[in-house]
Amino acid sequence: MCYFSYLNPDRLAGSIIPRDSRLIHRSIVPYRSLQPRANTMATTKLRSPLVPPRRTGGVVAAAAPFLMLLALSLLAAAVFSRPPVAVTASSPPELVELTLLTGAPEKGAVCLDGSPPAYHLQRGSGSGSRSWIVYLQGGAWCNTTKSCSERKMTALGSSKLMEPVHFDGILSNRHQLNPDFYDWNKVVIRYCDGASFSGDAEGDDQDGSKLFYRGLRIWEVVVEELMGIGLAEAKQVLLAGCSAGGLATLLHCDNFRARFPQEVSVKCLDDAGFFLDIKDLSGERFMRSLCNGVVHLQNVREILPKDCLAKKDPTECFFAVELIKSIRTPTFILNSDYDSWQIGNVLAPNGSYPGESWSSCKLDIRNCSSKQIDVLHGFRKELVHELKVAEGNRDWGMFIDSCFTHCQTPFNVSWHSPTSPRLGDKTIAEAVGDWYFGRSQGVKQIDCKYPCNHTCSSQLPT
Repeated sequence: MCYFSYLNPDRLAGSIIPRDSRLIHRSIVPYRSLQPRANTMATTKLRSPLVPPRRTGGVVAAAAPFLMLLALSLLAAAVFSRPPVAVTASSPPELVELTLLTGAPEKGAVCLDGSPPAYHLQRGSGSGSRSWIVYLQGGAWCNTTKSCSERKMTALGSSKLMEPVHFDGILSNRHQLNPDFYDWNKVVIRYCDGASFSGDAEGDDQDGSKLFYRGLRIWEVVVEELMGIGLAEAKQVLLAGCSAGGLATLLHCDNFRARFPQEVSVKCLDDAGFFLDIKDLSGERFMRSLCNGVVHLQNVREILPKDCLAKKDPTECFFAVELIKSIRTPTFILNSDYDSWQIGNVLAPNGSYPGESWSSCKLDIRNCSSKQIDVLHGFRKELVHELKVAEGNRDWGMFIDSCFTHCQTPFNVSWHSPTSPRLGDKTIAEAVGDWYFGRSQGVKQIDCKYPCNHTCSSQLPT
């Protein structure tokens, strides 16, 4: 069900020399795959790669099992590698090489295992040559020494296990699939710190080695690198991310805006990063417990809004509902108000309900009973309430659909295709484009309750 494209391990890719010799040296480093080749047969169902540790036995799990994290890492890498579904195109998407910042460890900017950070860059062309999308990869979080130790043995904790990827959805270079941004420079910053690019600490692993919580340093060195190879000359920029990367987008949005002259158009797009601090079915708060571990283990305080910290606990300030109160940069919030990941992990995590009573419902909303749908409507009501701040910001945009899905920007099928969700007869790509370029006023759409939207396809990623 996942799709990967592999380089010939004996083929060397050329290195790119930065124009500014002060920049960290970088090189594109191929390596032999440590992962099995995936089945390349087509599938009609996409699955989100973003699955954080779940609750077990009524208690928040301290760590995800290793096999779960391994699957998570495979899927997180695959989010940019899936072939189009229900979309035809004349050629397959371009395979984008992995670029390692081999000098970054000198600045303490490393993945959990101490390996250098990495990114993928696809150069723009023509009128898009001075326009950039910087995309922050998602993939959950680690909140304990054990879970971070297991994570460092996957591509979400070590660049040694990362692969080249295909770009689709908002990252596609095909006009048909990505009409407004197809010819832009596009960068995916790989996620390997486990704290939404926000921590700055280190600790001892269980085996006596070190664990490096350096997401904030990774952010700094990669952005510095990009500024030196063309981003600093950009005229239009969009910072975006999905899930944990969407949360990272909110955390870094104003910091990113401040790096450019005022005349440069800089905006932010949060896809599925609006996690709720709500009680689950048993009355416990899974996300608060998880975020509390992340914030304190990885020393996330530095990146959090100072006005929030003056009044609230750092864990509360890590949630989107607090972050958006401080963001001054125009931002677009893309989310499902029946977010499939949050329903399965925040509202109804394993152990929060008796037996298997919610197991089928949280895998597919079409399996939910009328009583369960009422509970999901309650989740929607809370999300819509927390979005009031964004709704009131004149320069902000919103696309809150009622589809059972999670992460919609990196997939052709949800971004812009015949089967994409529509609000006001516009796909997500069209709504984001109208907002970014100011083609229409008030690009803020909140869908009606499930199951009112007939454009919600069963092919959407969950």
